[in-house]
Amino acid sequence: MQLKIMPKKKRLPAGRVALILFLCQMISALEVPLDLVQPPTITQQSPKDYIIDPRENIVIQCEAKGKPPPSFSWTRNGTHFDIDKDPLVTMKPGSGTLTINIMSEGKAETYEGVYQCTARNERGAAISNNIVVRPSRSPLWTKEKLEPITLRNGQSLVLPCRPPLGLPPPIIFWMDNSFQRLPQSERVSQGLNGDLYFSNVLPEDTREDYICYARFNHTQTIQQKQPISVKVISVDELNDTIAANLSDTEFYSAKPNRERPPTFLTPEGNTSNKEELRGNVLSLECIAEGLPTPVIYWIKEDGMLPTNRTFYRNFKKTLQIIQVSEADSGNYQCIAKNALGAIHHTISVTVKAAPYWILAPQNLVLSPGEDGSLICRANGNPKPRISWLSNGVPIEIAPDDPSRKIDGDTIIFSNVQERSSAVYQCNASNEYGYLLANAFVNVLAEPPRILTSANTLYQVIANRPALLDCAFFGSPLPTIEWFKGAKGSALRDDIYVLHENGTLEIPVAQKDSTGTYTCVARNKLGMAKNEVHLEIKDPTRIIKQPEYAVVQRGSTVSFECKVKHDHTLTLTITWLKDNGELPSDGRFTVDKDHLEVADVRDSDGGAYTCVANTTLDMVSASAVLSVVAPTPTPAPIYDVPNPPFDLELTDQLDKSVQLSWTPGDDNNSPIIKFIIEYEDAMHEAGLWHHQTEVSGMQTTAQLKLSPYVNYSFRVMAVNSLGRSLPSEPSEQYLTKAAEPDTNPTAVEGLGSEPDNLVITWKPLNGFESNGPGLQYKVSWRQKDGDDEWASVVVANVSKYIVSGTPTFVPYLIKVQALNDVGFAPEPAVVMGHSGEDLPMVAPGNVRVNVVNSTLAEVHWDPVPLKSIRGHLQGYRIYYWKAQEGSLKRNRRHIEKKILTFQGSKTHGMLPGLEPFSHYALNVRVVNGKGEGPASPDRVFNTPEGVPSAPSSLKIINPTLDSLTLEWDPPSRPNGILTEYTLKYQPINSTHELGPLVDLKIPANKTRWTLKNLNFSTRYKFYFYAQTAAGSGSQITEEAVTTVDEAMASRQVDIATQGWFIGLMCAVALLILILLIVCFIRRNKGGKYPVKEKEDAHADPEIQPMKEDDGTFGEYSDAEDHKPLKKGSRTPSDRTVKKEDSDDSLVDYGEGVNGQFNEDGSFIGQYSGKKEKEPAEGNESSEAPSPVNAMNSFV
Repeated sequence: MQLKIMPKKKRLPAGRVALILFLCQMISALEVPLDLVQPPTITQQSPKDYIIDPRENIVIQCEAKGKPPPSFSWTRNGTHFDIDKDPLVTMKPGSGTLTINIMSEGKAETYEGVYQCTARNERGAAISNNIVVRPSRSPLWTKEKLEPITLRNGQSLVLPCRPPLGLPPPIIFWMDNSFQRLPQSERVSQGLNGDLYFSNVLPEDTREDYICYARFNHTQTIQQKQPISVKVISVDELNDTIAANLSDTEFYSAKPNRERPPTFLTPEGNTSNKEELRGNVLSLECIAEGLPTPVIYWIKEDGMLPTNRTFYRNFKKTLQIIQVSEADSGNYQCIAKNALGAIHHTISVTVKAAPYWILAPQNLVLSPGEDGSLICRANGNPKPRISWLSNGVPIEIAPDDPSRKIDGDTIIFSNVQERSSAVYQCNASNEYGYLLANAFVNVLAEPPRILTSANTLYQVIANRPALLDCAFFGSPLPTIEWFKGAKGSALRDDIYVLHENGTLEIPVAQKDSTGTYTCVARNKLGMAKNEVHLEIKDPTRIIKQPEYAVVQRGSTVSFECKVKHDHTLTLTITWLKDNGELPSDGRFTVDKDHLEVADVRDSDGGAYTCVANTTLDMVSASAVLSVVAPTPTPAPIYDVPNPPFDLELTDQLDKSVQLSWTPGDDNNSPIIKFIIEYEDAMHEAGLWHHQTEVSGMQTTAQLKLSPYVNYSFRVMAVNSLGRSLPSEPSEQYLTKAAEPDTNPTAVEGLGSEPDNLVITWKPLNGFESNGPGLQYKVSWRQKDGDDEWASVVVANVSKYIVSGTPTFVPYLIKVQALNDVGFAPEPAVVMGHSGEDLPMVAPGNVRVNVVNSTLAEVHWDPVPLKSIRGHLQGYRIYYWKAQEGSLKRNRRHIEKKILTFQGSKTHGMLPGLEPFSHYALNVRVVNGKGEGPASPDRVFNTPEGVPSAPSSLKIINPTLDSLTLEWDPPSRPNGILTEYTLKYQPINSTHELGPLVDLKIPANKTRWTLKNLNFSTRYKFYFYAQTAAGSGSQITEEAVTTVDEAMASRQVDIATQGWFIGLMCAVALLILILLIVCFIRRNKGGKYPVKEKEDAHADPEIQPMKEDDGTFGEYSDAEDHKPLKKGSRTPSDRTVKKEDSDDSLVDYGEGVNGQFNEDGSFIGQYSGKKEKEPAEGNESSEAPSPVNAMNSFV
C-alpha cells in the first residue's frame, strides 16, 4: 500500500480546522538536527521592555543553538559592551546570558540602557531584540497638608489620589486605617486615574480616614497617601450652625437639597478622544454626579458593541473591549440618566497598531545549486517599514552575494553555494514599535533521515482521526511515501491525507486501519524508511448513568456509573462534586463504579459527575442530589477521644528519641492505646507512616530511628468508639547519615541483545538510603570462567547494560548499595544470562505416523543444546495442505497452521486434519529470541474418511405415482464416492411411518426418479453418500405425490353437507325431549323396569337402553347389551362401533339407519349418582347425567 505526498488544494470540513491548525504549527519552522552544521538560532531572550528589581542582580537572557556552538557578544546603547572590563558583569558559560552583580556593589541605574545580543559561528550571526533595561521605581508621596472637607448632604465629591509616578505604574485602591477596603457602589466608585468619585454624598460618608494606597507589584511595596477627612452635614445641622452665629433680628434658613439632573465628573465636555493599540484592552470611562444617582449606558454610534469581547466594570461606568482591532475604531457614547434628565458624552476612538506579522521569514535549507526565497510581510497602523540585515549588518553594506537578490519584502536566492549560508534579519517598524525576526539560509547536501522514533506505537479511538508522524530531514528536501503492510498495495486518496511535514492522517480510523505503516523519505542522495504501528481501540461508553436522587438528611444515597471500555486500556473512574473534587470526608465511599454518600448533609446537595478516563478518551455523566426533610441530630453521649497535645522530643540520640505527650479528653470512653506515626519531610513530605503503638496508660515512648531522616511525629488516641484526630506534629528531628543497611532487591540479569547483559534491580527508596549520594556498585563475571569480578558504580538508577558479552552465557551478578558514608553489607550473588540469539540448527530425523484420517503423530530428534543459544521454550510444527507436485511453487499462497509443544518434547499430535488430503510440515526449535531454521519439509497423506452430507436435495416433478430427486454431491467427499444410499417411507395422516425402502444409486448420478408410488401420499426421504471408509451424514426431505382429480371430485365430505347438519340437529332435539318426558313420568311414581330395578337394589347400577323399543330395560350382561366402558373413546374413523355400545343413535333415530359422527350426539350411562362420566369420542368434554339434567329442569 503506497501513497505519495501530492500537494493539492482541497476544501476541508469545519470539524478538521483545529486539526489542520495544529499541523500548521508543526511545520511552521524547519528544524535542522543539531549534529549537522547550521547557523545560530536565538532560542531564548529577555523581553524588549525589561523592568528589573533594583534589589536583585540583573540577569539579561540570551540563549542560542547552532553547529559549531555559537559565541556571544553584546552591545549597549549601540556600542560594543566589553564585559571583561566590568568586574560586576559575567557571562554564563556556553551561553550569552549576562549576570550583573549589583547586590554586592553598584547601582541598577548605572546599567540602565538598550542591550542587544549577537550569537555567531562560521555559518552566520543571529541577533536578539533591543532589550531596554530599566530598574523599577516605587517613589514616596510628596508631603502635603490636606484640609478637612465639609460639605452638605447630597453634594458631589471627588477625592484626589494623584499617586507618584512609578515604573511600572502602581495599582490604586482606597482603604481605611484598619486596612479594610472602602465599599463602592453606583454612587461611590474609583476612577481609572485612582480618584474616588461620589455622585452624591450621604451622612454615612463622614469619616476621617479616606486613604489612597499605591501598590508597586514589581518591588512588592505599598505607599500610602495622607488620610483625608470628610464630614457631611445635614440641612438641620447647617441651620443650627447658622442660627448660632446670627443675631435675633437676622433671619436665614438653608434649603433642603434639591434633586438635579446628571452632569459628568469625568471626562469633561461633550466630546473627547482616545487612542489605543491593536491587541490591547480598550477602557472607556464615564462617571456622573446627580441626585438621584445617575445610571450609565453605553452605545457605539456607527455599529454594535462586539458581543464576545465587551465587558462592563465599575458598575457600568467603565466599558472594556479586549483584543481591540482597527475595526473597533469609531464613536462611543456614554449616557448618564436619572429621573430628572439625561446627558451624553462622545468618545472618538482611534486604534493604531504596532507592527504584527502577516508572514514571518522561516529558516531555509537548500542544497547546492537550488533556488529559494525569504519572505517578510508585516502590517500595522501606520504601515511599517521593512528593512533587511545579513548577519546583523544592514544588507546594503553587507558583503555581496551573487546568489542573492532583494525585492522589497522578499530576498530571492538562485543557484546557492555553501558560501551563501548566513542569518538574515527582517526588521518591521513604525512609530509604535518594531518586529525583528532571524531566519537562516543553510546550504547543505544531506541524504534523508527520519527523526520519528522507530516502531512507534499509536493508539487511537475508533471513528476518530489518526495522525502517524514521519518527521524528516534532508537536503534537497526529500519526498515522502507511505506504505501499509508488507505487500505494498496502494492507498486511496479519499481515505488518507498526506501533510507537508510527512504526517499521514486517517480522518476516520476504523478497526481495519490497524497495522504497520512504513514511511519512506527519498532524495537524490539516498533513502530512509521507518515503521510505525497503529492500533484502533473501542471508545469508552457509559452504559448506565447516575440518576437524579432526592434523599432525606442523615440517610445514605448511592450513585451508579457502569462503563464499557476497550479491555486493553486502563480505565479510571473519578467522581466529582459540582465539577470539583469530592470532599475529603469518610462519608464518601467510592467502590469501582459506585459512589456512596453516608449521613447525607445539606452541603452534600449538588451535581455529582462520573468521569471515565482511559489514556485515549474520556466520557462523563452527571446526576443531581437534592437533600430534604432535616432530621435533628441528638448530641452524642460518647465519642472518640480528643487528639493528644503538647508533643515533646527528649533524649535525642543518633538512632532513638523519646516522645512524650498529653492525652486529650477521652469523651467518656477510656483510651485503649496510642498510635504514633512519623513523617519523613526530606524524602516523603506529607506522607505519614505507622511507627508504633503503646498502651493507653503511657504518655511517653522510646522510638527507634533510621539514619538520615528528617522526622516529625504525631499521636492518635483510640477508644472503643474509634480513633481520634491526629495531634499537631512534633518538632522536626534530623538523624545523622550512615551507610545503607540493605541492598537492592529483585536483581536480575537478562540480555536484550545477543551481545549484552542487562542487569536490573529494584532501587532503594529515599528512606532506605540512610544518607546522601545514593549509588550502586554493579559487579558481574562469567559463572564458568576464572575471570575476576568486573564492577562499575552507577548513579541512583535501576539498570546497567554490559556490552560485548558472548551469546547466552551464565553470569554471576551482585548489586551493592553505597552512599557518601559507605557501603551496604556484601550483597547476595544471583545468576543471570547474557542475551539470547536465534537457534542455529533445525530438528532432524522428522517422521510422520498417520494415525487416522484426521490425526497424525510427528516425531523428531532434539537439537544440540549449544545450538539453541537461549532458553529452550519448545518446538513448533508448521503444517499445511499442499497440492501434489506444487509444494514449492505455491508456498507463498498457502495458509499454514502452527502447533507449539512446550519444553523438550520430541513428538506431538496433529489433530483436525482433513481426510484424503496431501499435507506437508516442518519443525523448528524455539527459544526466548525466536525460531530457528526449519527442518526439511516432510509430506504425508491422510486416508479416506466418511463424506459429509450431500450439499443439497431437491424433489421435483411430482406426479400421481412418481417423484424425481435431484442432489449436489457432498462439499467434502473426504475420499472417492462409491455410491449413494436412498431410503424412503410413506407417512399417513396421523404421521405414522410406513415400511422403509432401501435403494442404492451409482456415485456418478445426481438425479433419480422413483416410480410406482401411491398417489396423494407424503414420503420422507433419507439420503447419504458412501466412500470406502463408510457412510456419511444424511440429508432428509419430504414430498407428496399428486391427487387424482376425478376421484377427489367423488369424495364428498358428508360432514359439510347442509342436509346432514340439519338431520343431526333434529335427532339431538328428539333425544332431549324423550329424556325430559321419561324422567317427569318417573318422578310422578310411574312403574318402569328401571324403577323396579332401582327399588330392588339399594345401590343402583348403570342401566342399558333396550334396542328394540327404546325404553329402559333391566340390567343384562349379554354381549349385545354391554355398557360403555368408563373413559372409552371413539375409534380413529370418528364413528361409534356396534360392538362398543348398543346405546347408539340408531335406537332413537326412528328408522334412520347407519352410523353417525359423534357431533351433536348424547351418549352416556344413566345413573342416580351425582357424578360425571367422560363422554365417548375424541372430544374431552363431559356429558351430564340424566338425574342432574332433571334436577336442573324441576
